[in-house]
Amino acid sequence: MTDEFSRDGRMSPLIVACLAITWAVWGSTYLAIKFALWSFPPFFLMASRFMVAGGLLLLWTQFRARKMPTRVQWRNAALVGALMLGGGMGGTAYSEQTVPSGLVVAFIAVVPALIALANLLFGIKPSRLEVIGIGIGIAGTLLLVRGAGFSASPVGLAAIAAASICWSLGSVLSQRRLPLAPGAVGFASEMICGGLCLIILSWLSGERVHGPLLPQAIWAWLYLIVFGSLIAFSAYMMLLTNTSAAIASSYSFVNPVVALVLGIAFGGETVTRYEWMSVGIVVLGVTVLVLGRQVE
Repeated sequence: MTDEFSRDGRMSPLIVACLAITWAVWGSTYLAIKFALWSFPPFFLMASRFMVAGGLLLLWTQFRARKMPTRVQWRNAALVGALMLGGGMGGTAYSEQTVPSGLVVAFIAVVPALIALANLLFGIKPSRLEVIGIGIGIAGTLLLVRGAGFSASPVGLAAIAAASICWSLGSVLSQRRLPLAPGAVGFASEMICGGLCLIILSWLSGERVHGPLLPQAIWAWLYLIVFGSLIAFSAYMMLLTNTSAAIASSYSFVNPVVALVLGIAFGGETVTRYEWMSVGIVVLGVTVLVLGRQVE
């Protein structure tokens, strides 16, 4: 892992750019998923998104004469891709069929706490401040799921809970046990493998594309490929490779606010005062958790 800070104590421009992308762009992709679901079934949507993005990225790396992943690196990409993209993004899209996109992202904000818990498996114990942050975040999440949005869809709740666990476990394993090929080649291999996993899930669940493809859905699908996968997902994997888990997961306390505002403004979604309060508690917990990791 390289140092994310330069000699004068400042973050490198690359890391700052990756942070800005994961903070701003990722918060908008959940509304794009909601729009794309108007024409595409969830697993097929995510499969096509990552297969196209991964194929384009791998093609670009070959033009730049980068080495292809080894067999072990392909194996790692398959395992991490199945967790982060198959379970994580597949479950997220599935949940958005019945749960407002803003609330889905608010639930996902608990991911840093799950990552901290997963790191216990590798002997990495949280600090006292991290424990406090985990407790606050989990309490806020428990309040959130008692709101109208999740109470009306237990299936959606189960899907996003499973998605968050899969994403967190995949993130930790990619850092601790299952390293990918260096740089863009590794990101591309993960997206391709994750896309194949999602294709299998789509086939097993009997998904079919019904009705005409709406222009809004097609534009949303293209947005997810370019901004959500090629740019934002690559930026996140860059952060996982070159920074601490605390820095990489800091998007979690910005994305809920972005997603909630966009969902209300453009998606016609409604959020109750109780749910806003729950989101605030979750964001507070994540903030304390991230600060706790940086002051260790």
